[in-house]
Amino acid sequence: MNDSQYHQLTDDLLIDIEEMLDECEVDIDYESASSILTMIFLNGTKIIINKQPPLHQLWVATKFNGHHFNFQNEQWIDERTGVEFWSFLDAAVSKQAEQAITLKK
Repeated sequence: MNDSQYHQLTDDLLIDIEEMLDECEVDIDYESASSILTMIFLNGTKIIINKQPPLHQLWVATKFNGHHFNFQNEQWIDERTGVEFWSFLDAAVSKQAEQAITLKK
């Protein structure tokens, strides 16, 4: 993947997440700036998703740990656990919101 493709993929992903948060029945605030998306939960915890252009990765920091995702076979995969991004994000958001949430339809 070249730099242009990487930026398009990650920009689209961040926009998708924002749209899903807007539609989410659970109140999760978010801020987006400079390729960083910060989700803010009612309990004060945060999940931060940011682009890492030099590595062509997507990084996610939760209250509990950090993860680095690589784009493989048309999906973002956690390099440490092998978990697909949307599955990971639903689990992380649910854990921090303290209730079950499914963002990806």
